Amino acid sequence: MRLEGPGGSEAWLIGWPPGTGTGWHDHADSVGAFLTASGELKENSLAARLPTDGWRTLELSDGVDRERRLSSGQGRAFGRHHVHEVLNESPERHAISVHAYYPPLPQIRRYSRSGPILRLEQVERPEDWQ
Repeated sequence: MRLEGPGGSEAWLIGWPPGTGTGWHDHADSVGAFLTASGELKENSLAARLPTDGWRTLELSDGVDRERRLSSGQGRAFGRHHVHEVLNESPERHAISVHAYYPPLPQIRRYSRSGPILRLEQVERPEDWQ
């Protein structure tokens, strides 16, 4: 569920059935934060600044992978062009999270990953989520 927030921000309430995830993506020029409201989520992210445009395939350096587990009540903030995936790895328990972005998401870039190779697959715009 997408909600308009104060000061030109937006918030999302997301339900995570067991075994679901976002896949690798970024939020373009938006900064953001999310909080696990119920259950536990895992975030895999890249500790690397990627070029913002002009590439389709990129070989990642060693040591860029980060993993974070966020139990109920825990959250994290992130900057522009933060590449990550969020997962509910529980086989039986749902999770719920709240996400906030500023400015509202102009686009989401979706990636596939095979070992060190990150490939831009798709660019989604707000009209795609309506």
